[in-house]
Amino acid sequence: MGGRSKDQQNVSAWRPRVPGVVEVFHAHYTEYAYPMHVHDAWTLLIVDDGAVRYDLDRHEHGTPHDTVSLLPPHVPHNGSPATPDGFRKRVLYLDASRLGDELIGPAVDAPDLRDPVLRRRVGQLHAALALPGDELEAESRLTLIGDRLHAHLGSGAGAPGARRDPVLARRLRELLDERVVPGIGLEEAAALVPAHPAHLVRAFSGAYGIAPHQYLMSRRVDRARRLLLAGGSPAEVAGATGFYDQAHLTRHFKRLVGVTPGRYRASGART
Repeated sequence: MGGRSKDQQNVSAWRPRVPGVVEVFHAHYTEYAYPMHVHDAWTLLIVDDGAVRYDLDRHEHGTPHDTVSLLPPHVPHNGSPATPDGFRKRVLYLDASRLGDELIGPAVDAPDLRDPVLRRRVGQLHAALALPGDELEAESRLTLIGDRLHAHLGSGAGAPGARRDPVLARRLRELLDERVVPGIGLEEAAALVPAHPAHLVRAFSGAYGIAPHQYLMSRRVDRARRLLLAGGSPAEVAGATGFYDQAHLTRHFKRLVGVTPGRYRASGART
């Protein structure tokens, strides 16, 4: 969507390796206004600075900072800055595997959702999508977001209500233990167990007090610690323990251990 105005435009877009996500789009516009247009995917929008005003189905809407906006596919809409300095937004385009056509009508009637929990979860999902290697986390967060959107739109198509299921949680833990290095996607895990993805995440988190992606990263970091103390370089260890690259290892290792893999390895050499 190119602009004809002389305003500042800063955009980035990519397609992550997460089922159901067609595109991630981040943009900062100061003056640019979108003309009426449609998408063939769902548009899940949060605005970090400023605000956007838009028309959807001939009704005017807006996106204050605490709002999550969900625009359905095939319904014309536009968009323009509602504040003098423009707006900065983050958008996810989702296919019908995440949100079905039965939700289009309710989304047209109420596209702007004021839900602090949903807003925080969408921001966390964007953070997980920003760097490769955290696809299980992104899938988990997206599944719970979809479940919450179904609840907002009054659909019974989401996951069943949360309930304890220790047997299901143990089966997922065993599956994660078998796949520490190669990893596993949430949809694949849900098919193997089997269970609804959102229920699977809730059951595991309720049983163990940690999300599936956090458990998997903890297991990988534990393996990395052993290999680093055995003399492996951070780059070698990253590849051997299932991390996307050395930067991916460093990010999670420092978060869980408090130091970088290089410093951890050096400390072992001195003892």
